[in-house]
Formats: sequence, C-alpha cells, structure tokens
Amino acid sequence: MSGYVLAIDQGTTSTRAIVFDDGTRIKGVAQQEFAQHFPRSGWVEHDPEDIWNSVLGTAKGAIAEASLSAADIAAIGITNQRETVLVWDRETGKPIHNAIVWQDRRTAEICRRLVADGAEPQITDKTGLIVDPYFSGTKIAWLLDHVEGARQKAEQGRLAFGTVDSFLLFRLTGGKVHATDATNASRTMLFDISANDWDDDLLRLLNVPRAILPQVMDCDADFGVTDASLFGSSIRVLGIAGDQHAATLGQACFQPGMLKSTYGTGCFAVLNTGEERVASNNRLLTTIAYRLSGKTSFALEGSIFIAGAAVQWLRDGLTIIDKADVSGPLAAKADPEQDVYLVPAFTGLGAPWWDADARGAIFGLTRKTGPNELARAALEAVCYQTADLLNAMKKDWPAASDTVLRVDGGMVASDYTMQRLADLLNAPVDRPAVLETTALGAAWLAGQKAGVWPGMEGFAARWRLERQFTPQMDAVTRGRKLTGWADAVRRTLTR
Repeated sequence: MSGYVLAIDQGTTSTRAIVFDDGTRIKGVAQQEFAQHFPRSGWVEHDPEDIWNSVLGTAKGAIAEASLSAADIAAIGITNQRETVLVWDRETGKPIHNAIVWQDRRTAEICRRLVADGAEPQITDKTGLIVDPYFSGTKIAWLLDHVEGARQKAEQGRLAFGTVDSFLLFRLTGGKVHATDATNASRTMLFDISANDWDDDLLRLLNVPRAILPQVMDCDADFGVTDASLFGSSIRVLGIAGDQHAATLGQACFQPGMLKSTYGTGCFAVLNTGEERVASNNRLLTTIAYRLSGKTSFALEGSIFIAGAAVQWLRDGLTIIDKADVSGPLAAKADPEQDVYLVPAFTGLGAPWWDADARGAIFGLTRKTGPNELARAALEAVCYQTADLLNAMKKDWPAASDTVLRVDGGMVASDYTMQRLADLLNAPVDRPAVLETTALGAAWLAGQKAGVWPGMEGFAARWRLERQFTPQMDAVTRGRKLTGWADAVRRTLTR
C-alpha cells in the first residue's frame, strides 16, 4: 500500500493541504486564504462555501504538486479550527447561515446569564470548560433562535450541526457521514469529557436538540470514504482532530508532562496530563488531548485569542509593515528605553483572564514611539501571554515545572520572537525541524490507522530539534517587563 497521506489543515484565515510520504517528508503543498466577515463589532463569520472550496482546491493542488493521483493516497487526516459552528440542511448539505467563528463574541450576554444563573460549576464539572462565547454551544443556540424556522427543523432532525471537521466530512463523503471526533466534541460545552458522550443536562441548559448532533468517534477512526467524483477515486478518511490536539500529536507530546504551544492566529498551549483529568484552579481548560483506540488522554490548555493576528493588525490595520516576516527585524531595532505594552484584547481576553468584554489597549506611548516599538509590543504580547499560561499550569499541576516548551505555528519562524519568548519565560524553547506540526499530527492519525506510518513510539523517535532558544535576558529586566505587562492587563480588564 502507498505510504502517502494527505493532511487537510483547515484554519481560521486559510486552508492548507499537504501530502506527506512514509518518511513524513512533505511532497506536495497548497494553501489558499479566504475572506473574513465582520458583520458587527465583535462578530466574526466565514462563508461555508469559501471553506469548502478552499479545501477542495488545496487538496487537489497538493496531490497534483506531489505528482500523484488519488489512488496513491493511503488516507486523509483532517484538522480544523475548533469551536467554529456550522448548521446545515441534511438533505441538501446547504448551510442555513454563515459559519460563526471561534473568535465571535455575539453570545457574550447569553454567557453572562448562564454565569449569573449559577450554571458554570455544572458546565465546568462535565466539560472542563468555562462559560465563554469562545465555545460552540451558545453559538448553536444563537443560530437556532435567529435563523427563521431553524429551531423547528432542528427538532425534526432535518438539520445537522458540526464544527468544521464535521461539515467537511459530510461534504467529502457525499452526505453519507455525520460525525466528529472526541477532541472537537470536547470544545462544544455540550460534551461530558469523563463519560465521553453528549450530555442531556447540558443540551437542555443550552436548548440544543440532540437530533442535530454528530456521532462522536476516536481521533483515529474509520470516518468513511470520499465521494469518488471529488478526486477521481475514493480515499479513506482515517483521522480527525482539532488543530491544537493535532499539533500536540504532531509534536509527539505523548507523555504526561510534555507541553507544546502553537502560534497561529491565536496561541494555544497544551500540557499533556495523561489519564489524569486535572481540574484547574487558575482558569485554564481541562480538555481531551486525544482519544486513540478508545483510550482518552487529557490535557490542561491555555487559549490566547490573538497571537499572529496582532501581526496581521500591524500589516492590515496600522499598515506599518507590508509583510508579517518583517515584524521581527523591525522589533529588533526598537528603543530599549521604551516599555510599550500592547494588550491585544481585540476580541476579549482568553486564559487565564476570560474577559469577553475587554478590548485592546496600548500603554507606555511617548512622542518617540514609532513602528519599531509597536512591532516589538505586538510580538512581546504573545510572549507575555504565554508566560501567564505557563505560570497558571505550574500552579495547577506542579509536575509541569521542569517542562521544555515545544513550539510550532507560523510565528515560530521568527528567531527574534522565539528568543524573546525564552527570555520572558526564563525557560528553553524548542523549535522542531518540521514546523507543519498541526498537519503532521492529522497525517499521523490517518497514516498509523492505515498501517503505513509507525505508532506512537516510532513516530516520537522521528521528532527532530531544529534549534533550542535559551534565556539571555537578565533577571532585573525580565522582572520589570513582566511587572509592566501585569499592570497593563489589570488596566484593561473590565471585571
């Protein structure tokens, strides 16, 4: 059997498809950006057809670049932006509304009411999550209540809900499979992560009919085959995981205590806690790291909403850079005497603050502040937020204290940013040789399920370090900068 695996990495701002060979080498890649829609302040949407067309186009493009045909692909693995919500007609496959993106804050008032009604402890106990618009549950309820006739159709079983993976699977299989995996289900605020099932109490609480929910399967499961008309012949879909879970797998963080942080549109740090479900006392999330062959591994996760998006803001909002990769060299020229802080709460603040109403702010501006200092502030904001997450993890699970951070995502190509990260964390930062770890994790799920890639031990042995960044900043400077950051956040919070 061919050892080629196709990974579909459907992200927030673009879709990437990559063909890997049996040595986990990239043989073909295609990427396509798609439009972001902002109907109101704090609202973020995607056109589902844009998502679908980008997936279809990049998958075909990656296979073509690898000089292969669909018959050469042993399996497909899918990874996706999590928490983004789609609802579609089961018969036609047509969505009833644009996708509501994970960054969207339109359900903040619903969440405030749930907290005021005392529902959060029950939700956290079952799901490991806090009550926030970030998660899927309140978005589903909003769609059913705001699209004419949707709730009645949902209760009749005529509609289907899915996160992006589920929607793609439905389309790829020609409408034959309505399913998701345990990692995506665990982010909906409707899934009991200990029982590994949708929870009827939570469904009643959020007024979501069970009839619209997908079947929940292992990350390495037989999800069906693609419709032959899409690629010329059918391909098995054998792996699905949300993007941060796929990156955890791609980084070979299989052992308890291993930690990775992905720097894409947002930043997500995931600490593997193994079979132990660790409850957080510091506003982190307890989530399913992955579920393989019926066995669940848990994790602590810290979610930052704005990471690479801050650099996009420098480019598109302030227009002080024309390409993202110039932000590091620009920041390196910043005045060391100026401590400028950007708190990038463009869509609220995530962990460990969880303030949906906070908005972005800049502190420390002077007449000498210019593009250099703003670029440094944007990059440092990512590092400060990561430090907040790691400090919270160490408090929740002391075994994490000596953990080395493995990093991935678009931002980690910047040597400046990674050195700053090591400096402000006062800890080593490991950058792997393969940076496409999210796609690699999805490919590994499918490849090992197909029997053409190695299992955990063999895959972990292939992980290679490209560079380790070690702290170089003196303790006095680090302390001053972290204190200034804490003060900036305090002044930004609304509660």
